[in-house]
Amino acid sequence: MGRWVAALRLVGVGFFIGGSIALGVFAGHWLDNRLDTSLFWIVGLILGIVVAFYGVYRMLLPLMDNKRDRENS
Repeated sequence: MGRWVAALRLVGVGFFIGGSIALGVFAGHWLDNRLDTSLFWIVGLILGIVVAFYGVYRMLLPLMDNKRDRENS
């Protein structure tokens, strides 16, 4: 995997983290407005963080496997 591909993958990881958390907060805020509560933005934030961590793990697995393969050769 080339350096540019790895760099672009890491940039994508950053956007994924920000997007997941922002989407969770905005969805929670929307639900709070619809249901006249103030709890769902916290639930959305926590869910966005969980999705972000899982997604980052899945996105970085190929990079970690690629590095491990190069070290073993």
